[in-house]
Amino acid sequence: MTTEIKRLIRVRTDKGAVFKRDGFGKKKQLSDSWRKPRGQHNKQREQKKAKGALPKPGFGSPVAVRGMHPSGFFEVLVFTLQDLEGLDPKTQAVRISATVGTRKRIGLQEKAISAGLKVLNARVMEETETTEEAPETKEESAGDKKVKKTATGVKKNE
Repeated sequence: MTTEIKRLIRVRTDKGAVFKRDGFGKKKQLSDSWRKPRGQHNKQREQKKAKGALPKPGFGSPVAVRGMHPSGFFEVLVFTLQDLEGLDPKTQAVRISATVGTRKRIGLQEKAISAGLKVLNARVMEETETTEEAPETKEESAGDKKVKKTATGVKKNE
């Protein structure tokens, strides 16, 4: 990633424009997602100073980094192994879809990493094999009394 791209990503975040819907703090059912104020006497529409800015072209991010992840890669949503083919590890990063199950995710993640691609939502997969050789009941001696531990509780045998 060039220093110019890094600088432009920083410029994008330094603008810090956050546009809030008018009245979102007054009513619980209003979300803060932007809606254009259309009221006749609306102070935000009239662009009063303390009422919040309206989105304008000057607030946009630079064209070279528009839609880019903060890490400097363009995101590609992946569902199958075929989606990994033809991706450029220098400019693109992979985000595995949330609808992909664990078994398929392990294969996708391993193939993406071996291809040199960055996985944005990688999970640490613990490949522990569950063995059923471990007994469910243990007998331990506690002094003169024998205590039998089971999966449901503790039973004391005298």
